Amino acid sequence: MTGEERRLGQMSVEAALLVPVVLAVVALLVQPACVLYTRAVMAATAGELARLAATSRGGEDELRSFALRRLAAVPDVPAFHEGGPAAWDVEVTGPSDDGAVEVLIVGRVRPLPLLGAFVSMLGAGAGGSVELRVRTSGSLRSQWIGGEYADWVEMWG
Repeated sequence: MTGEERRLGQMSVEAALLVPVVLAVVALLVQPACVLYTRAVMAATAGELARLAATSRGGEDELRSFALRRLAAVPDVPAFHEGGPAAWDVEVTGPSDDGAVEVLIVGRVRPLPLLGAFVSMLGAGAGGSVELRVRTSGSLRSQWIGGEYADWVEMWG
């Protein structure tokens, strides 16, 4: 066996060891990217939904429809979101007398197989999925504004 043949044989052994390691590293980087994207869309949707709930007279169905249109930006792939549009839990509380609104959006993500073993040891939810929650609350009426809505309508009407 010549030196060239030995070097080629060694390179194939190195490649056989290196390829799975590279794929595992890529998988470990892809899962957090998927979860961060889903969470970012959920947070943006919760903020928009809070503003809409505080300023509109729409009912729960209209608010949920608005949220689901925004959440459609998340791919219906288990690594991003599991269960389709019906699986999103959207709760809106308010607006109260002081204009306070609270929005809660809950979705579920299924970890990739490589991370699934670790997640199951940490106590994953039903069916191995992980629950993502985003809660937004705030008052969309400034503190310096006095009086009620009817007072402002009367003043400017």
